[in-house]
This record gives sequence, C-alpha cells and structure tokens, in this order.
Amino acid sequence: MPGPSPGGSPERETGAGGRPRGPGRDRRVRFRLPHTAIAVPSVREEERLFYRRLEALAVPGPGGFGPLFASDGWSDLTEDGLLRKRVVRAGPGGPRPLPGQEVSVKVLGALEDGGLVERDPRLIFVPGHGDVVQALELGVPTMQPGEVSFFLAAFPYAYGLPGREPDVPPEAPLLFEVTLLEVRDGPDPQPLPPAVRLRLGSQRRERGNFHFARGDFAAALRSYRLSLRALDGPITAPPGPEEEEELREQRVKCLNNCAAAELKLGRAEEALVACEAALRISPDNGRALLRRGQLLAEQGRDAEAALVLRRALELDPANKVIHTELSRLAKRQSPPSSTAPQNPHRDPMPPPSPESPAPPAAEGAV
Repeated sequence: MPGPSPGGSPERETGAGGRPRGPGRDRRVRFRLPHTAIAVPSVREEERLFYRRLEALAVPGPGGFGPLFASDGWSDLTEDGLLRKRVVRAGPGGPRPLPGQEVSVKVLGALEDGGLVERDPRLIFVPGHGDVVQALELGVPTMQPGEVSFFLAAFPYAYGLPGREPDVPPEAPLLFEVTLLEVRDGPDPQPLPPAVRLRLGSQRRERGNFHFARGDFAAALRSYRLSLRALDGPITAPPGPEEEEELREQRVKCLNNCAAAELKLGRAEEALVACEAALRISPDNGRALLRRGQLLAEQGRDAEAALVLRRALELDPANKVIHTELSRLAKRQSPPSSTAPQNPHRDPMPPPSPESPAPPAAEGAV
C-alpha cells in the first residue's frame, strides 16, 4: 500500500469557535487615511444607495443576473464576457493604478437574491498579487480615483466552483459596487515597520491557503512567495524580540507551504529546496524534517533520510508517521531472505499522491 505523502491539505489559522478564517474575514487591520478626502456616507445610507442602484438594474429579479450579462450599458473586461463593468459615477480624474501600486477601495457585493455578502469600507491590496477575487484584480485597474463602478462577475471571477462558506453558494455570480479611494506606491520596496511587514506576510499567506484549499496550487505558490517577499522587505526600525520571533515563524510557515504547493505541482526537487530553507531558519521544525526525510527517501538517499527522520522522531517520539517511514526504510535496506525471489531493483518509496492521507506533522499549508 502507498505510504503517507509529503503533500497534504492546508492547516489554517482559526478564529472564534475554532472555525477557519477565510481570507479577508475577521481581520483587524489599521490602514492609513487617503491623501485626498472622499465623502463616504454612513453604513446604512451607503446600503440604501446600493440597493436603489440594484433596483434600477432590476435586481433582484426572476432572471437573477442573467439578463445583465447580455444588456447594454456594460463593457466586457474579459473575452468570455463573464466579467462586465458599468460606471456608476465617474471620478474627478487622475491616473489609473499601475502594476505594483497599492489601492484602497470600498466594496459592496451582492448575490442574485440581493443578499449582501461583501462590505468592506477600506480594502487595501496590490492588483496582481492574488489577495482578492479576480473581479477586483482585473476591474480596479480600469478605474480612476473617486470612480464608482459596478462589476458583474460570473463565478470564475468571484469565488469559483466551491463558493465561500457560509455565505456565498457554489458557482454563485456576484455584483460588486466598488469605489476607488486611493492609489499609491506599493508597500514592498518601501521601508515599513516590522508590524506592517508581519501583517502583509500573514495576509498573503492566508490568501495562499485560500488558493491551496481550492486546488489552485500555482496561485497558492505565488501568494506564498509574495508573503516571503513582504516578510523580507526593508524595515524602518529593528524588530523587537517578539516581532523577530514572529517574523522567523512566518518565514518557516511560508517555506513549508511552498514545499507543499511544489509537491502538488509535481516538483519534488523544488519542494526539497524549500524544506531545506525552512530548516536553515528552524533546524528542529518537525514539519520540514519529516517532509525532507520523505523526499530524500523517494530519491533513494536512504542514509540521509534515516538521519533526518531519526531527528524528527527525537522531537516527536509518538509520531506514527515517522515510525512508519523509518520502518519502511529499514525493510528496504535489510538483505532479502534466501527463500525470497531475488530482485535486483530497489523497492522505491511510494511517490506522493494527492489522494494519500496527509501525515499529521507534514500536512500541507500553515
């Protein structure tokens, strides 16, 4: 039978009640005020305005958003016609966001039945970094500061086939109302306080976990690499002891996540490199040790694998996965019995399989 795989599924941070946190939810983030003041109505008033605009579009209606995908007054942002834009109010002018720049937007989003599932008075992201849904990634760069626009997004440009528990059903289209509040240079090249670096790194890692859970491992890997870039960027002052420790822990988590994503993409060598980078930062990290031992065994480097796995076992003596891997190595290295048929070829370690159960100490993304 195939043994445990070095891959796995994401381990998430949890919020109140132990429920996984989704990206962009339950975040406590302090943002800078925009350089130019834009009048923002109260929460109740902005919702009233939003629903009046929906009513003007005949939403909600018996056909849902279907008629809007074929109606006039919208421009298609994609060739498939599944992401459309309608300007509600033009901005006073100003340049559109450039690649690498950071934007602040106000977002409201509704389902076909009119249910409000998105309300963020100040969402900050860098288009192209994968921190938000594709409707915003592709739509916001077409806006000018102060502009208010609708973005009509079929499910591939919203929350995809799975939706977003508990409020966005599978394959649900969404209608976003977006106000572009501010455009400024991206945060990565700028010296930032350690606390801001930690926030950026955590936000991008969580977005990577979001992609990982949906099986988009290339997008997950991109988010994890962006997280590492945020954590390693220039800082305005030396971090304190607690911040230094948290930076180190986040780097290790991101590198372990990179290894998990690389494995899902079938790139064992790159996964091994990521494991070794994690162990240079934290030599006794159990997740990285176990995954490195498994990868070395798969390459036939049995002596190295055994050393790594024995160290992992010293740190976690009760881990059944490590015991299984060491037992497998011992059987492979033992001489064949005289009655058993001779096989000149080595019995290879089973390759990683997405269907295999994830080992507890080396499951996917953290």
